[in-house]
Amino acid sequence: MTYPRTHTLAEVREAHGSLAAGAETEDAVDIAARVMLVRDHGRLLFLSVKDESGHLQVMASRAEMGDAAFEAARTIDAGDWMGFAGRVVASRTGELSVLAKDCTLLGKALRPLPAKARPLTDPELRARRRYLDLIVTPDARRVADIRTSAIAGIRGFLAGRGYTEVETPVLQPDAGGATARPFITHHNALDIEMYLRIALELHLKRLIAGGYEKVFEIG
Repeated sequence: MTYPRTHTLAEVREAHGSLAAGAETEDAVDIAARVMLVRDHGRLLFLSVKDESGHLQVMASRAEMGDAAFEAARTIDAGDWMGFAGRVVASRTGELSVLAKDCTLLGKALRPLPAKARPLTDPELRARRRYLDLIVTPDARRVADIRTSAIAGIRGFLAGRGYTEVETPVLQPDAGGATARPFITHHNALDIEMYLRIALELHLKRLIAGGYEKVFEIG
């Protein structure tokens, strides 16, 4: 479903980051974010939420939302994607927050997130459940962003010097390499055995022979 978000979490922080503890504003915002942590204090909920731009706190109170909406908010689980409409305030401890007037479920988490005190540490689990690793491990997202920036920089550097980016087959019908043991897989559609390429240079040399003077591939 769609949700009319007016601000990212970073934009809320940028506009109201200097609020004093306990201060309230009449500035209304609509945010959409994933709930990372829920703390239920009876008549008041504190929710830590995260979107692509950063983190923020959402406060949900029975007095602000009304009984029906507040009881619905108490069913929120960590991992849910939620939309919150409310005013920008600062908590008594000085935490910048959105005091929710209404909340909308955008996507339900079918499985609970790992406890905050138990991040993913098993390398195999982190690789198999990459989506979960990106959610709960801050460094995983940072590494992915650095890789994207590095590849973009390499691509721009070479393209700016007249190189042409190409894509060559990763699987080939003939085994390559002199003594290396090839990786073999079966191509179901063609019903043939395929081998993972060993040498990239051969494919690039063919392109150079065909008339390209400067080529590169990022694989």
